Amino acid sequence: MLHEPGQMVSQAEIVASLPAHLRPFVRVQDYLRYTARDHAVWRFVMSHLTHQLRETAHPVYLEGLAKTGIALDHIPSIDEMNAALAQLGWRAVVVDGFIPPAIFMEFQALKVLVIALDMRSVDHILYTPAPDIVHESAGHAPFIVDVDYAEFLQSFGEVGMKAITTQHDFEVYEAIRTLSIVKECPASSEQDIAEAEAELLRLSDHDEPLSEAALLTRLHWWTVEYGLVGELHDYKLFGAGLLSSLDESVRCLNDELVRKIPLTVDAVTAQYDITRQQPHLFVTKSCKHLSQVLEEFASCMCFRRGGAASLRQAIDAATVCTAQYDTGVQVSGRIEEVMCDAVGKAVYFRTAGPTQLAWKDRELFGHGTTYHAQGFSSPVGLLKDFSRCLSQYTFDELRAHNINIGQWVTLEFLSGITVSGQLTAILRQEHQNLLLSFEQCTVTDLHGRQLFQPEWGTYDMAVGAAITSVFGGSADRSAYQLHKPVPVTATMPVPVDEKLMTLYAQVAEIAGADSAAADGVISDIVEGLNAYPREWLLRVELLNAVEQDESSSLARRLRRELETLAQCPEFSHLIQLALQSKPTSVAA
Repeated sequence: MLHEPGQMVSQAEIVASLPAHLRPFVRVQDYLRYTARDHAVWRFVMSHLTHQLRETAHPVYLEGLAKTGIALDHIPSIDEMNAALAQLGWRAVVVDGFIPPAIFMEFQALKVLVIALDMRSVDHILYTPAPDIVHESAGHAPFIVDVDYAEFLQSFGEVGMKAITTQHDFEVYEAIRTLSIVKECPASSEQDIAEAEAELLRLSDHDEPLSEAALLTRLHWWTVEYGLVGELHDYKLFGAGLLSSLDESVRCLNDELVRKIPLTVDAVTAQYDITRQQPHLFVTKSCKHLSQVLEEFASCMCFRRGGAASLRQAIDAATVCTAQYDTGVQVSGRIEEVMCDAVGKAVYFRTAGPTQLAWKDRELFGHGTTYHAQGFSSPVGLLKDFSRCLSQYTFDELRAHNINIGQWVTLEFLSGITVSGQLTAILRQEHQNLLLSFEQCTVTDLHGRQLFQPEWGTYDMAVGAAITSVFGGSADRSAYQLHKPVPVTATMPVPVDEKLMTLYAQVAEIAGADSAAADGVISDIVEGLNAYPREWLLRVELLNAVEQDESSSLARRLRRELETLAQCPEFSHLIQLALQSKPTSVAA
């Protein structure tokens, strides 16, 4: 739902509008959780980012910041962002760190930006190994104002949520999430980091072919996250990972350190490490080019191809996938077997474990995972002596072929599969026969092998001449939820020094106060500084607050202390940046 310009949109309203299976991944932004130092980190990052990106980022970037509710002087409120995004047809929700890729893609397909709750720590001010609100809001949101890019982003989500995912993908996701959390948390030990890195390395040493989801994640990384636009030697930054990193947004411009490669679908062969800076980047010509590359990959995915090969890919994945007939009937479960004829066409397939039957992404009444708890199987193809698919026959035409509810019916498929039993029901939707239900049913193949026996209960036969699509996950995701519970790991809160946070808050207060009102507070801050000799950012904040009188003794003292701290390697670049670069003026 769109809202009037400037209208505040509550988090509760946004969450209530989401599909039920996505809501468990959404958190509520408690704005008071952000400390005064968090806001100082935001100001430092955003003021210097916007300064150094004025010439190197795509021109849409600065325009987009203003139009998506992102100010430079404070961490954005999700409600403020939604009031702005509503006018662009998008919404935003907050989450706790990384969420499963399939869930992320589904949010994107629904035109919902996923914003990480956490603010990067001052220790990772140049580059954060974990998603944070700088990356997610100031990195991703600005380009939503470009209609072509916004449509590309939505299309990517629609393709991504169809990708087939393996169990190995789930394990890699959890390992990456764990590593990013451990690396971002100041309380983590070297051993903690080493163990998390070792687990990810173990999982990365994987000889099996990559899944569709893994390959598509790479394409997302090299475009949406770390993309360049233009020509190989004349490009601008548009990837969110670049736009949210003070260090990498500069480093990536060095063609000797970071190789530039023309974007093609071959980008899916390039590995990446989410916790390290990139050795190479891909350059796209335009939003149209991005969409072309996405389409190039999507055209070869199983949801577009269907058929026996796609069913086999789902079998290899060993995860819940959906096989869709040409009639629209969707069978969602762990596909375990596919039988083919001599020319390679799928003629029968079987799932194992909980299975859902759906049509047009809605679970068919009475055909959920409880009813089909042990699995499902059904033929695929045309019947002998039938001029068209069984789905297209009216009840009168069925009667002419001796297919009557309540009577014994035998169906012989061209493949040699035979279904024989008492027909008890025909499920029709929009003038199509979708399911035929039998009692006392026997199903045999061309060689007499029994595929279903009467003592197994009711046999529900899906109707369709071909499997036209196979995709990852379930058809009706709200009725058959696959990603639960929400991620096992949780982001780790950074310990807070209340006295230090008070000093940061006092500095923020005097920045907008008149000199008379500020004098008394400044003396308290100066005294408090002595207890925190390595707190460089607090000194930068205070220097900015009193910069109108740079010749004052306090300003001189602050510069001396910062220059001393700059001798420490971990502070050197940051302090040089603070002292040499003039921050961008604060936006309203």
